Amino acid sequence: MKDKIARIKENIEKSLQEIKTGKELYELKVNYLIGKMSEIPSLMKELGKADKDERPKLGQMINGLKDWATEVIAEKEKAIAEIERRARYEAETIDITMPAKKREEGSLHPVTVIKNELVEIFSGMGFMVMETREIEDDFHNFTALNTPKEHPARDKQDTFYISDDLMLRTHTSPGQIHALKTLKPPFKVIVPGRVYRADDDATHSPMFHQMEGLAIDKKVSLCDLQGMLDVLVKKMFSSNVKTRFRPSFFPFTEPSVEVDVSCFECGGKGCKLCKGTGWIEILGGGIVNRKVIENCGLDPDEYTGFAFGFGLDRIAMLKYGINNIHILYEGDVRALKQFKIL
Repeated sequence: MKDKIARIKENIEKSLQEIKTGKELYELKVNYLIGKMSEIPSLMKELGKADKDERPKLGQMINGLKDWATEVIAEKEKAIAEIERRARYEAETIDITMPAKKREEGSLHPVTVIKNELVEIFSGMGFMVMETREIEDDFHNFTALNTPKEHPARDKQDTFYISDDLMLRTHTSPGQIHALKTLKPPFKVIVPGRVYRADDDATHSPMFHQMEGLAIDKKVSLCDLQGMLDVLVKKMFSSNVKTRFRPSFFPFTEPSVEVDVSCFECGGKGCKLCKGTGWIEILGGGIVNRKVIENCGLDPDEYTGFAFGFGLDRIAMLKYGINNIHILYEGDVRALKQFKIL
């Protein structure tokens, strides 16, 4: 038994010197320590055949062998793990100074391109850019904008409510209220940003983008709004396009108008884009309602203004011939590459 214990120890020492991989070390561990028929546990089974007087001493020797084998194998495991880790790091090393095989050139999202173009145009006309929050309270999103309690826009089927008083903003029009309450007239601002409504089809998305515009001064009229929009559409679409106003209704403007632009695709003759009418609806606007100005603490007899708002996604769809708004948000790079702006 003593000779067998010495031989096992010698074999383990010899094997440890030759082992180079974790797999080989595991096989050694199975053969001598953890396998059902492994060498060291088998010694304990043979202990019953030894003389009664020698059993205690032999038992101590076997336990000592087991403890020793466990320790040296664990040390070898750490050494091999470190060697394998370094080898893996070396194999996975990337030379970041080497030139790429293929350089993929990125581009801005179509909606971002439209937003940047509009910001540049409006900045040239003296408008400042104002970013406002996407989670609004009832006052800023509805009440201050003269939206009555029974208005369908307040329904939960149309608006994403967080609580009874908080919601994801349904339009960028709350930016009008923030501007009226924080800026001193006269001023002109645009408010671009994401908005949310419970709507989803080929031309609507639960999340989309709008840009709100507001100008406050003394004696502002619809003529000022139309003059500004004429400049806008000529710079945005074509120098030959025209605008027209159609009467409409919005709670926060009075009078209110829908604004059309003559079709920049067919020149007003009638085509698929304008559905044969020669005109394309692009935005809504009007003169800021007296009630809205009052709600923000200003005197409507002293100050007037115009406001307008439009969908950035709709402008992008019109300008780039996109027939489904979901193309803008599905994240398909193949589709977005088609609208790359050089």
